[in-house]
Amino acid sequence: MTTSFQSLKHHFLISMPHLNDPNFEHTVVYLCEHTETGAMGVIINRPSSIDFAELADHLGMPVEAPKLTSEPIYVGGPVESERGFILHSHDKYWGNTLKVTDEVCLSASLETLEHIAAGDGPEQFLITLGCAGWDEGQLEKEIANNDWLVCEADLDVLFNTPSDMQFTAATKVLGLDMSLLSPDIGHA
Repeated sequence: MTTSFQSLKHHFLISMPHLNDPNFEHTVVYLCEHTETGAMGVIINRPSSIDFAELADHLGMPVEAPKLTSEPIYVGGPVESERGFILHSHDKYWGNTLKVTDEVCLSASLETLEHIAAGDGPEQFLITLGCAGWDEGQLEKEIANNDWLVCEADLDVLFNTPSDMQFTAATKVLGLDMSLLSPDIGHA
């Protein structure tokens, strides 16, 4: 029996309570790419101890927009944790920018960070260090194991909801209250 592949690009993965991986405990992942050969996304609700001012200083980049200095940098996942990824609205687009949807783009370029620091960046953005990646069939197996809830991404949750509220907001997109779920599902 052949099953047809269905891409989950532009979906949220919401970790289930029984997911026993400290990298993904209580996280919401935005999937930027999902093909038959694997998937890539970024965790959107795990702020790091680094803010934009620190990142810009580390890169020797002046920050022209003072409101950005305290903008948090997020832990995007355990893969390539030294590399920056910028999820952003489609109002600004550079040649090396990946268009995820008509509303969301992904960039990993210094040029994008320079535009943000200069106050000429996209209207909405989220900067992460690292990303999450899955090999062929790995994500599908985790979903079949009920490690993740899946729902279409909500732009308000992605860009306008504070990180400490994104997990709850993402589950509400599905109409769920995660506090009612036990990590011991199926165990008497």
